[in-house]
Amino acid sequence: MEKNMSKKRIVVCGGNGFLGSRICKVAVGRGWDVTSFSRSGEPTWSSVTSSPVPPPWSTSVSWQKADLLKPATYKSLLKDADAVVHSMGILLEADYKGVLTGKESVWSGLSRAFSATKGGSQNPLERAEGEELRPQEKDGQLTYELMNRDSAVTLAQEASFLHVPSFVYISAAAGAPMLPKRYITTKREAESTIASSLPKMRSIFVRPGFLYDSSRSFTLPIAFAGAAGNMVNSLVGGRLTPLGGAAVEKPLKADLVAEAVVESIEDEGVKGVVGTQRIEDLANVAWRRGML
Repeated sequence: MEKNMSKKRIVVCGGNGFLGSRICKVAVGRGWDVTSFSRSGEPTWSSVTSSPVPPPWSTSVSWQKADLLKPATYKSLLKDADAVVHSMGILLEADYKGVLTGKESVWSGLSRAFSATKGGSQNPLERAEGEELRPQEKDGQLTYELMNRDSAVTLAQEASFLHVPSFVYISAAAGAPMLPKRYITTKREAESTIASSLPKMRSIFVRPGFLYDSSRSFTLPIAFAGAAGNMVNSLVGGRLTPLGGAAVEKPLKADLVAEAVVESIEDEGVKGVVGTQRIEDLANVAWRRGML
């Protein structure tokens, strides 16, 4: 049987997370061979679903432990994959979390979090194949530069070495007023670097806004406020976007985005940036496909 007619094989980096686990679920539903890797392996189910009990579909996923910063730990998992998905960025850096948890003073934590620049790793494109990333911050901090940019470029490059045809990067629609600007600039840098440096690979940059699900009840009022903000922004012709960013972008159900990610892999015509409207369109295609 020809390759494009056989069962697809995908590898999800961060498949144990809120969105990543749902991508795994959708891919399993299509009969695909699914591997997830993360430092912890299988999800803590109570953190990503409404139940601590593993769902039935989870037994069809190969949950592997590997370190995203050490390609040698995951490289073998990428072999013969049809697509690799990077779903492991960070929303808050460690010093930002330190302020919220009281482990660091407000002034020192926020001044560091909102600094104009921070170190990532060595240039990932100049690494030897399989060479690990070396954090450049003196305390080894997991920065936006390291996790949102350099780890994604490295994963894409390692996939390219093994001739994986498609790479999906879970990006973001925009930044937000309460987050450092570097959160979104590092994601855009990852997109541009991957697109320009690995032109033979079909790269897909999925840019959702805020994700919600009833299993995470705290996301529902945030989504409601975001939907209201998006409605107001639409009424004023999008003039609030430069100020509000993701706060005025249409919130999306996490399951819908997962459907769109898997459909984008299925549809070989999808390439480049996939924004909110395109995400909804792809999810609708996936829904119709499921009805057949």
